[in-house]
Amino acid sequence: MDSQHSEDARSPGGPVGIYGWRKRCLYLLIVVLVAVVIVNLSLTLWLLKVMQFSSEGMGRLKVVDDGLQLQGRAMVLDSLIASTIRSRPGTPISIDSSHNFSVNARDHLGRTVSRLILGSDQFECLARGFRVTDPKGEVLFSATRGEVEIRAETLRVTGGAVFDGSVQTPMVRADSGYELKLESPTRSLHVKAPQGVSIEARAGEISANCLSDMKLQSVAGTVRLEAANVFMPGLREASRGSGQSSRATQDVYQLCACANGRVFLAQPDVACAADSDVCR
Repeated sequence: MDSQHSEDARSPGGPVGIYGWRKRCLYLLIVVLVAVVIVNLSLTLWLLKVMQFSSEGMGRLKVVDDGLQLQGRAMVLDSLIASTIRSRPGTPISIDSSHNFSVNARDHLGRTVSRLILGSDQFECLARGFRVTDPKGEVLFSATRGEVEIRAETLRVTGGAVFDGSVQTPMVRADSGYELKLESPTRSLHVKAPQGVSIEARAGEISANCLSDMKLQSVAGTVRLEAANVFMPGLREASRGSGQSSRATQDVYQLCACANGRVFLAQPDVACAADSDVCR
């Protein structure tokens, strides 16, 4: 019978179909495909259930009108590109990184124009300008390549401050109980103002020390010393000439000046004159 069917299948007028081991292999392939489809469908349904897919989004990540809304924590393994990141009203936002945190801003050509890097031990900001404003929008601190401006009423420095260039400020003041020192260890110190310079000590003294000459100069006005007592210790005294009277104790002297401006002391009962050694 099998030979007869095979001969009928090979004959031009016999029935057409798949018989024998080919038919069994086809049935086996269909069963395997059905099993694979069932397994894939089961895994897909399991993933949908585990990931909590719904019509509103995936789990705590929901699709809203103006973007995506996430409730809870999110872990970003690579770059995160977004136009706006904000938290819900009344809820703070926290960004945590194990190594560093960086924020880049690019122009229309894709070049980085601003960068904010928060590293493990330092904070870096790459930008053409840096500004700090108050809630009213007024600038408190601004920094560019050529200028640093502080618009606060008071800049408090608890320790010493070192400036390589010039400093422009309306007032320099020390805290109560501390003294104020303006010092240039290796170079000169210049204090300039277009209208005037005021140095005031309300409860103490003012001391000015220098290694070489100290000059008080007024181009169009006068140099005035207003005090109840003016002391100039250490002035040179002109030697007494021959024939002049002498005293055992001398308490009063004449204050004389040389042609070059040097001040010296002379005896009260003689002419205000001195030799070249005093005025040199």
